[in-house]
Amino acid sequence: MPAPVSAPISVPGTTPVTAPDRTAAAFFDVDNTMMQGASLYYFARGLASRRYFTTIDLARFAISQARFRLLAAEHSGDISQAREAALAFIQGWQVDDVQRLSEEIFDELMADRIWSGTRALADQHLAAGQRVWLVTAAPVELGRVIASRLGLTGALGTVAEIRDGAYTGRLVGEMMHGPAKAHAIEALAAAEGLDLARCTAYSDSINDVPMLTTVGTAVAVNPDGALRRMARTQGWDIRDFRHGRKAAKVAVPVALGAGVLAGAVAGGMALSRRRKKL
Repeated sequence: MPAPVSAPISVPGTTPVTAPDRTAAAFFDVDNTMMQGASLYYFARGLASRRYFTTIDLARFAISQARFRLLAAEHSGDISQAREAALAFIQGWQVDDVQRLSEEIFDELMADRIWSGTRALADQHLAAGQRVWLVTAAPVELGRVIASRLGLTGALGTVAEIRDGAYTGRLVGEMMHGPAKAHAIEALAAAEGLDLARCTAYSDSINDVPMLTTVGTAVAVNPDGALRRMARTQGWDIRDFRHGRKAAKVAVPVALGAGVLAGAVAGGMALSRRRKKL
């Protein structure tokens, strides 16, 4: 279970108001920022429990995601390889079925892994009249389910092309990773009339520096070592809701599951063989 919040948390640059604050917003990474571990890993676990693929496939899935997490920060070419591998994961799946499974699996495996401290931060932005978006490399459909369950405004995520209610196996644009997150936030700000200097971003990963530096206030949440060092150098706020054995426990799914659709490298073929069962 996430660590409890022992005291009220002050949100940088916000004051509770009764009217909507239309020019300020907050952006939260999901994996290990809003949630212990990786959302896509838990989604895969939920599919495995429903016999869409085997536990051996799940282990291969996790190893592939671990490799992606280790390489993505330094080797941009691996992003393109992961993007192509992800197509096997989604091609032919019905959008309605993915929506249904995402809702079921969130309630079953993810709800209890939401960090209460991070959710408190999001709730305070909402209380201040600001909108709150999740920004995740996971499929946008999964991000929207998480946002809806948490009462947030919405989600930005990796977008797959849809035709006749099914995924075509092609992505729309790039995966929502690294600089793509910053570009998506900038586009949303332009469309919604947000003042990025008044916005706040939260993440655990050094890979999200582009997102963190796009807004006026950056906050490192449960940061990895590189982000913690950068946050100290830049004078960013650091919030760590992990402690003791809980921190060690969450490290396993994060290391194995974080990243994005790259987990489909190993699991995608097994899933595609079973997608007709959806």
